Amino acid sequence: MSTPKVVVYAGPTLSAADVRAVLPDAEVRPPAGRGDLLADRWHPGDVAVVIDGYFRERRSVGHKEILQLLTEGVDVVGAASMGALRAAELAPCGMRGLGTVYGMYASGEIDGDDEVGVLHGPAEMGYPAQTVALVNLRYGCKEGAEQDLVPAEAGRRIVAAAAAMPFTHRGWKDIERALDEPDHEALRTLEEMIGSGVWDLKRLDAMAALRAVADRPEATPAASTPEVPFTGIGRTQALVRGTRREHAPGRWMSDLDVLNAARLFDADYPAVHEDVLTGLLREFAADRGMTLEQYGTAKLGLDDRSPLPPSLAPWFTEAEAADGATASDRARLLMVRVWPVWQSMDWRPAVLDRLRASERWDEWCALVARADEAAEEAGPRLAAPPPVMCANLFMRHWQGSGTSPVAEMARRGFSGPEELGGAVKRFFAYDIRRVRERRNTPAG
Repeated sequence: MSTPKVVVYAGPTLSAADVRAVLPDAEVRPPAGRGDLLADRWHPGDVAVVIDGYFRERRSVGHKEILQLLTEGVDVVGAASMGALRAAELAPCGMRGLGTVYGMYASGEIDGDDEVGVLHGPAEMGYPAQTVALVNLRYGCKEGAEQDLVPAEAGRRIVAAAAAMPFTHRGWKDIERALDEPDHEALRTLEEMIGSGVWDLKRLDAMAALRAVADRPEATPAASTPEVPFTGIGRTQALVRGTRREHAPGRWMSDLDVLNAARLFDADYPAVHEDVLTGLLREFAADRGMTLEQYGTAKLGLDDRSPLPPSLAPWFTEAEAADGATASDRARLLMVRVWPVWQSMDWRPAVLDRLRASERWDEWCALVARADEAAEEAGPRLAAPPPVMCANLFMRHWQGSGTSPVAEMARRGFSGPEELGGAVKRFFAYDIRRVRERRNTPAG
C-alpha cells in the first residue's frame, strides 16, 4: 500500500520552509480557496491540513469540498486560521480541529471570520502580513497581562479599538492612531512580541498541528464520517428557493426581497432590526450562563469603567453617543451593528419571522411588486448603475445631522456599500420615480 500523502495549505501563517521543517515530505500549497481541495487527487488515509485560506481575494474554501474529502476517507485537519474556523463548523461531520484558535471558535468564545483574517502580500514575496490578526491581539493582551508586560486595561482598549476596524485596516499604525497616547507603549510591546512569534497564536497553533500530524501513525485510516445532511446550498439561496413565488405573470419575489423593501424604505425598520438581534444576543449569552451585559462587554473586552474608544464613533448616531448609555449597552448596540464580525449565525430568518407577523407584511410585498412594475416601465432607458454607485445614490435618503452613512447602513443590517447597492438594484427604477414624483408635487 502506498504511503499516505500529506498536503498542507499555508501562507502567511507559515512558510513552506516552516512546514517542511516538521513534515519534510509534505506537499505545500498556497492558502486554500474555493475548489483548491478538489484539484488534488486523494486516497483514503491521506491528510489535508488547512492552515490558511482566502477570505477576500478569492472565494473561501467551501464546506462541500471538505465534506467530499471526508467521504473519500481523507483526514482533514484545520488549525490556526481559516482551517480552525472550518473545523469548528464541520467538526460534527468529521473534520479535525487542533489548537487554541480552534477551541475558541468551537466554544463560541470567538465567532467572527475577521478574528483570524489578515491582509498580506503576494505569494512570490512569501505572503508578508500587512495587518495583525485580532486573535493574536487577544492572546497577546492575555499573556501580557499575566506577565505584567501589558496592563489589562490597556489590553482591553487595544482589542476593542482593533475589533472595530475591518481586518484589512488592522495595521499597527492604524491601531495606534485609534488609541490614546498612554496605550502606545503597550501596543509596541504587543507588536514586538507578536512579531517575534512569542505571542503569535496562529503560528503557535499551526506548528503544533503539524507536529500532531507528524506524530500520527502512518496509514491510519481517517475516522468514519458521521452521516450529516449537507445540501451545498448557501443560506441566501436556501432562503430564496424556499420562499420564491410568482406575484404576477413572469415576475417573482422571495421573502428576502420583501425584507429588503422594509430595510430600504421603512423608517421603523431599524428599531425592529435592533430588537430582534438583541434578542438573539440575549439567547447566546444565556447559553453561556451570562447576562446580555456580561456577554457584550466580554466580547469587546470592555467594562463600564472604560469608555469606548473614539474609533467606534462612526457606528453610532450622535444622539446614541451622547445619551449617557453605559459601556455595556453601547457594546450590545455595537455588536448588533457589526453582526457579521461577531456572529456567524444568519440574522435574516429571525427578522423575517418578525416581519411576517407584522400587519405591514402585505404592504412591503406590494412595494416589491411596484418596484418590478417601475423597472419594466423604464425598460433599458434606466439601467441600474454598479452596486456602490447605487448605494451612494440611495444613501441620500438617510442623510441628516448627527449621523453617518456607516451608522445608517449598519442600523439596517447592511455591511457596506456593496451589499446595500445589491439590495437597491431591484428598487432603483422605483426609487428614481418616487423621487421625481416628490419633486413634482406642489408644497402645501
